[in-house]
Amino acid sequence: MPTVMQPARMSAAARPKMRAADVAYDVLENLIVTLQLKPGVPVVEAELIEMTGLGRTPLREALMRMTTNGLIVQLPRRGLIISDIEAAGHISLLETRRVLERLIAASAARRASPPQRQDILRCGEEMVQAATKQELAFYMQADQALDHAVHSACRNPSAVAAVVPLVIKCRRFWYAYQHEGDVEQGARLHLKLAQSIVDGNEQAAVRDSDALMDYLESVTRKVIEG
Repeated sequence: MPTVMQPARMSAAARPKMRAADVAYDVLENLIVTLQLKPGVPVVEAELIEMTGLGRTPLREALMRMTTNGLIVQLPRRGLIISDIEAAGHISLLETRRVLERLIAASAARRASPPQRQDILRCGEEMVQAATKQELAFYMQADQALDHAVHSACRNPSAVAAVVPLVIKCRRFWYAYQHEGDVEQGARLHLKLAQSIVDGNEQAAVRDSDALMDYLESVTRKVIEG
């Protein structure tokens, strides 16, 4: 049976109590991003309930959100399936994400509360610790937690709504082609961005966000160009 990760962690002071549907969404996201639900595989509601222990109602809401985000597609006479990884279109996806990430990083540096800054730094440090120990599952979980913390801190729901589908697709792409990247380098870049946000340095946060996007783009080009 696949390993079902727990939802990304944030401190109680930094994040309100998660809805059951949000918990289901995080669990489902982890299953897709870590390829435990592989591209092209049919989505069977009863199997997911048995696998995850989630309730039917929150699971259905999570499935609807994943369909909206393009991680799950609905095909005639085939029902729901996990979407394919499209390497060729990943560069343009990163171009769009880069613009949004700049806005989110600068906004988070300006607006984060003290508890949120503590959470952001903790998540960045946990990514480095997981990368050093080569604990990929916890690395992915810390990455998801860092995204949640930064998104909450930026206080720009429209930017977050636009970037989340791109982030999930990037995370899955990286996981699928991780052999082309350097997990410790990726962790260090995340921590540097986290530190700039914690310091309230908007210019540095934008610079470090660009550096992270440069790293992801370099991995993508290695995959595309072979």
